[in-house]
Amino acid sequence: MCLAVPGKVVSLEGDGTGKVDYLGSTILANFSLLQDIKVGDWVIVHAGFAISKLDQKEARRTLKLFRELEKLSPSE
Repeated sequence: MCLAVPGKVVSLEGDGTGKVDYLGSTILANFSLLQDIKVGDWVIVHAGFAISKLDQKEARRTLKLFRELEKLSPSE
């Protein structure tokens, strides 16, 4: 099963790539599949490509649900 975690765009390069922050971890992403991406936007990245854009409210709600699920999972 795949889970789509929202990430926040923190930088953009002239070649259509940039960096996305996932709760403190930064990854390189390709934004060529989306239009009008700006620093501060929330996106879903799959296989290195940003595949959808979310509004801030939806991104924060999704992250909150992930945190709640993490609290419910048994620790090893």
